[in-house]
Amino acid sequence: MSDALTYLVKARPDAVGHYFAFLKNCGKHLDPKTRDLISVVNKVHSQTERGFRQYLGRALRNGCTPMEVLDALLMAFPTLGLAKIVWAVDIILDMELPEFDPGALGGESQWHDLMAIDGVAPGEIRRVDSDGRSVFVRLGEEGWQVYDSRCPHQTTDIPHLALEGCTLTCPKHDWAFDLRSGDCIKKGNSPLKRWPSQVVDGRLQARW
Repeated sequence: MSDALTYLVKARPDAVGHYFAFLKNCGKHLDPKTRDLISVVNKVHSQTERGFRQYLGRALRNGCTPMEVLDALLMAFPTLGLAKIVWAVDIILDMELPEFDPGALGGESQWHDLMAIDGVAPGEIRRVDSDGRSVFVRLGEEGWQVYDSRCPHQTTDIPHLALEGCTLTCPKHDWAFDLRSGDCIKKGNSPLKRWPSQVVDGRLQARW
């Protein structure tokens, strides 16, 4: 939700609250994935880039697959037209979401080499680049944790300078995350994407 809408909800809950109640009730008989896909299509129809990025991220977090997103866009072709579908795909490509990589669609994810594990102290956090993607790596009590560097809100790539202790704060909208768990602890309600990891021959790998 935008800062403006957040303000209106606080300033005029008597008026704006009815609007959000209306939206919630409209989809109460739909499963969450269907609601999310409809929201994605609506944002493409209105060509609202910020909203499209936000609702696309939410759809993926709630279990929608990239193929389901693409199918929803293509099935809405009579309403959207090719130009708006291409507009949406251009944004998806700009977001550099590994789930939408042509090799990953219909195929298996791959392991990517991150770094040597020697010399990493328990609790230490590092930002690592690998194969065109950045991740935050932490050696926790239960093993290695690898989190995507992109904020789940609008996929802003969070820099290492945004890390203070175990708290990572997105510079764009101040969503903050605890890298001990990946949970969002300020502003938002979505955790960082965590990638599966393994150690092979003394090197840490992550799969995406």
